[in-house]
Amino acid sequence: MITGSLRRHGIVTGVLVLTGALALSACGEKKDETGGGPKITASGGADAKLAGMVPDAIKSDGKILIGTDSTYAPNEFLDTDGKTVVGWDRELFDAVAAKLGLKTEWVSSKFDDIVPGVQSGKYEAGVSSFTVNDERKKVVTMVSYFNAGTQWATKKGNPAGVQPDDACGKKIAVQKATVQVDDVQKRSKECTAAGKPAITIDQYQGQDQATAAIVSGKDDAGLADSPIIAYAVKKTNGQLELLGDIYEAAPYGFVVQKEQTQLAEAIAGATKALQADGTYKKILEKWNVQAGAINDSAVNP
Repeated sequence: MITGSLRRHGIVTGVLVLTGALALSACGEKKDETGGGPKITASGGADAKLAGMVPDAIKSDGKILIGTDSTYAPNEFLDTDGKTVVGWDRELFDAVAAKLGLKTEWVSSKFDDIVPGVQSGKYEAGVSSFTVNDERKKVVTMVSYFNAGTQWATKKGNPAGVQPDDACGKKIAVQKATVQVDDVQKRSKECTAAGKPAITIDQYQGQDQATAAIVSGKDDAGLADSPIIAYAVKKTNGQLELLGDIYEAAPYGFVVQKEQTQLAEAIAGATKALQADGTYKKILEKWNVQAGAINDSAVNP
């Protein structure tokens, strides 16, 4: 989203797999109004011109290897088998890849390992709700495809009396290596500068863990990307509620190696084609995240 760490994400940011108090394993629970129904695929098949822009090293085996943090429903998360990556981010990039004449292979990874993995060649792309920011663009090339902001959530009824602009002395849950870490650290410094108690910042490896900490009462509130926190509230069956408004909206970007500018242009072209033929809109509406739709796709916006 902005600078500092990586907003959901940061440089180089699920169906919720909540346990205990949550009598639900949201993982793979997509047979409802969020993500239900058959997979939406690109119409018209591959675009020969765009496919021709894909580097030979990638198209030689007909697939693109993608790193993703599969704890971030409804964007990317694991299905009921505990292995298959699903979500609107996957569905959209699968359609993008199809326009490029490619199949996709998805590998679950820790979020903060994905960008280094793209840099090293371990992954040929990173698709994991990465917010486009200057720090990331220093080391990778990014292609915009969605717009998201940050939002907070707390226990139903807000028993701890948390307010995003006055969380001093509260315990706040965030996912590691996200822009939300920078956000709450800045707020904590403002608290201490004003003579108030600092915010206790609990950082979790996965967003599912951060959400579970709020549900259990371990933490008073938490913050994440707007579509993720809204989905968390929905899937916890009234145990959580949204807190405050969405702020600091910024684009998500697909990630490729810094020097792979032609591949990035091909991905942008494929995304534009999906926007033009209506596939992009259908996928976002299927997952109820159409509020973040953009009208264009750009390389390093």
